[in-house]
Amino acid sequence: MEIENKGTILRTSHFLSSSVVSSRSSPSMAFLLVLICIFLSGSAIDAAPFVPADEILISCGAKSMSALPDGRVFKTDQEAESHLKTSQNILVSVPSADVPSPFYLSARVFVEESTYSFTLKSAGWHWVRLHFFPLDNNQFDLKNSTFSVKTDKYVFLHNYNVNNNTKASFKEYLINADEPQFSIDFIPMKNSAAFINAIEIISAPDILISDAATNLFPVNNHPGLSKKGFQVSYRLNMGGPLITSENDTLWRTWLPDRPYLKDEALAKSVSIPSNSIKYPTGTSPLIAPPTVYASAEQMSDSDTIQQNFNVTWNFQVDPAFSYMVRLHFCDIVSKSLNDLYFNVYINNKTAISGLDLSSITNNLASPYFKDVVIDSTLMTNGLSLQIGPMNEVTGTRNAILNGLEVFKMSNSVNSLDGEFGVDGKSARGHRGAVAAVGFAMMFGAFVGLGAMVIKWHKRPKDWQKRNSFSSWLLPIHASDTSFMTSKAGSNKSNFYSSTLGLGRYFSLSELQEATKNFDSSNIIGIGGFGNVYLGVIDEGTKVAVKRGNPQSEQGITEFQTEIQMLSKLRHRHLVSLIGYCDEDNEMILVYEYMSNGPFRDHLYGKNLPPLSWKQRLEICIGSARGLHYLHTGTAQGIIHRDVKSTNILLDDAFVAKVSDFGLSKDAPMGQGHVSTAVKGSFGYLDPEYFRRQQLTDKSDVYSFGVLLFEALCARPVINPQLPREQVNLADWAMQWKRKGLLEKIIDPHLVGTINPESMKKFAEAAEKCLSDYGVDRPSMGDVLWNLEYALQLQEAFTQGKTEEENQSPADNSAASPAVLPATATATPNPDDRPVSVPAENKGPAQVQTIDEHSGTAMFAQFSSLSGR
Repeated sequence: MEIENKGTILRTSHFLSSSVVSSRSSPSMAFLLVLICIFLSGSAIDAAPFVPADEILISCGAKSMSALPDGRVFKTDQEAESHLKTSQNILVSVPSADVPSPFYLSARVFVEESTYSFTLKSAGWHWVRLHFFPLDNNQFDLKNSTFSVKTDKYVFLHNYNVNNNTKASFKEYLINADEPQFSIDFIPMKNSAAFINAIEIISAPDILISDAATNLFPVNNHPGLSKKGFQVSYRLNMGGPLITSENDTLWRTWLPDRPYLKDEALAKSVSIPSNSIKYPTGTSPLIAPPTVYASAEQMSDSDTIQQNFNVTWNFQVDPAFSYMVRLHFCDIVSKSLNDLYFNVYINNKTAISGLDLSSITNNLASPYFKDVVIDSTLMTNGLSLQIGPMNEVTGTRNAILNGLEVFKMSNSVNSLDGEFGVDGKSARGHRGAVAAVGFAMMFGAFVGLGAMVIKWHKRPKDWQKRNSFSSWLLPIHASDTSFMTSKAGSNKSNFYSSTLGLGRYFSLSELQEATKNFDSSNIIGIGGFGNVYLGVIDEGTKVAVKRGNPQSEQGITEFQTEIQMLSKLRHRHLVSLIGYCDEDNEMILVYEYMSNGPFRDHLYGKNLPPLSWKQRLEICIGSARGLHYLHTGTAQGIIHRDVKSTNILLDDAFVAKVSDFGLSKDAPMGQGHVSTAVKGSFGYLDPEYFRRQQLTDKSDVYSFGVLLFEALCARPVINPQLPREQVNLADWAMQWKRKGLLEKIIDPHLVGTINPESMKKFAEAAEKCLSDYGVDRPSMGDVLWNLEYALQLQEAFTQGKTEEENQSPADNSAASPAVLPATATATPNPDDRPVSVPAENKGPAQVQTIDEHSGTAMFAQFSSLSGR
């Protein structure tokens, strides 16, 4: 802590001053002492306390005042008299009481409106702390007094009453003062009185509150925080002791979190020495002191194999207001980097998914905080905060939280208590005006949309040949600009579409250089949209560059959808969009590079080592997590619409990530489906969606069920070269599942290594996904649970094998048969398992996707379907 460091430096300085005389004869000793001084002075600078420009401290009603334990000295009432405008001079005091500070022993009482006025030395954020303790006296019943407190801009308290509370309390506010004059008015209700024991007005550092945070729901950016006023509702030190103003640079108080835990047995406190905390560059102990980050609540018994519970804190809040929640994290529990991934939920909605502190701070014991804004509409049942594990198969199943701050935000009329503003305006009336403006904007949007539709029908025949494919559609752009941004071409563009959240804009020349002018030897995949190239940007970073084919039917719409979807999605199991280019008729998307390619390549069709059953389960679980996030983790949910094994990509650690969002649709609000033309990939397509042309998230569930059988059986979902009853994988697998003989058609590489119970649970999940009607299918969350259970069964089975079986050469050879050449037409199978004919193994430039539209005449009616 700062005080401890300061004392150490003073003691060391005294030692050095007494030693320097004796060291004069030894230059090396003197030099060493100088180095020590420099080191310690540097530490002092790093831990130097914040010096506020404004520090107004008043002990109201006090005739004398001594220094507080934190070293601060409050002015007496007489010294502050020049700041007060009141008609009566009413002071009350008591000789002693059970209070935390001596300034609670006196108070000033107002029977008429009275005002404290101050001249601030600097603009910016300021703490305003008001201290209340209803002193016993013969003249006023302060326990039942009712009054309001306001400033020139904010209402702090409206008809406030301590409700017979006999304990000292204080109200803490954080406001952005933009005028040199600052006033606080105390307004008693009729036949009542107002009182105040102490006032603090202290400058706060500018870094304390940024102008933007993240909305909980809908998920987007929430700007304009610098124009808001805040009241501190809760400030907690998770897993640690009470922190008083003595040990906080900004004189804050941090309470222990245990009283707010829903179930204390589910949480376990952990702590390390505070001097172990390492603040990253750009951060500061002013956000929270090291003592906060040096303790945490973690999941109890974190080594338990089946640990799927959440640690929960519950808080009472005013449902009429929005709140900003600041979450403080510091990984003090891990032994190594990249070992802890966990989720954070607020009011049953995902606030942070797959939080990986290692990737953010690149260090252990390094602080990080996140601000989340929760709208008042989500506060009906109070505030609930939960942390829980990602249940990753690699890493520790655990979750932590080090500190928490909950700030009430001022409403539309700048009130922090009640619905009326300083000028008497009601927040309800303001909301009505906002609704009217919103209706007008919506009407304008419909008019604009109608104009766009008319423009589309009147589009020029050669629109695809224009320099910018959207210049005719969006006339606000000049002919040499793209539909996303206005920019000037350059060899090295550093432009980022940050305001639109669309990722990085790449110039065509950048991508030509990154891909060696789209050399065919750099092709790593081919899809309906076009070729995918391996590229290298920023001096060594590998990326996947998807270049649109001008002749592709999947043109502008899919290109724009892909950008807009991925720009608002961030998840460990979704492929990240880095940027895009739409220069000179080009439609190019740049993604993170997934070195192990599509999931399907590791199942069949390529001369690659077979995946173990555990690996396949982990990949399916990762894919399910990504889809579950799509369905539930965004404002209204997203339907992928093209779930298949080629759209599940694997990174260098075989972590699965869902890709290709060109066909995705926002889930409907207030209804169960989206009526839309049928699109998708044949073999994975939901039959109910095809029949009714009504898309739901259960359409993704059906496609995922097909993918599960594909992972189990390692064959194409459609293979016209097989006998008719075997052409469609889903139908064929379901037939064998109903017979109870599914093991007859599984991938031969899995024979002898797969746990029967694990396969049974896995097959049951797939079967439910393939139900004829969407209402009978499980959610992706339910599917995920079943897959994780199947993995636990497999792991238990593997651990239970005897050492003799694991070491048997015969068993090893049976469990891992040699991979057949890619040109083989059948796989030797003791169970007479029919298998598909693998695609020919070709070089990168000749990779072709399986033609899912060829085959028997029975599939001719589906020929218009085009997946990606």
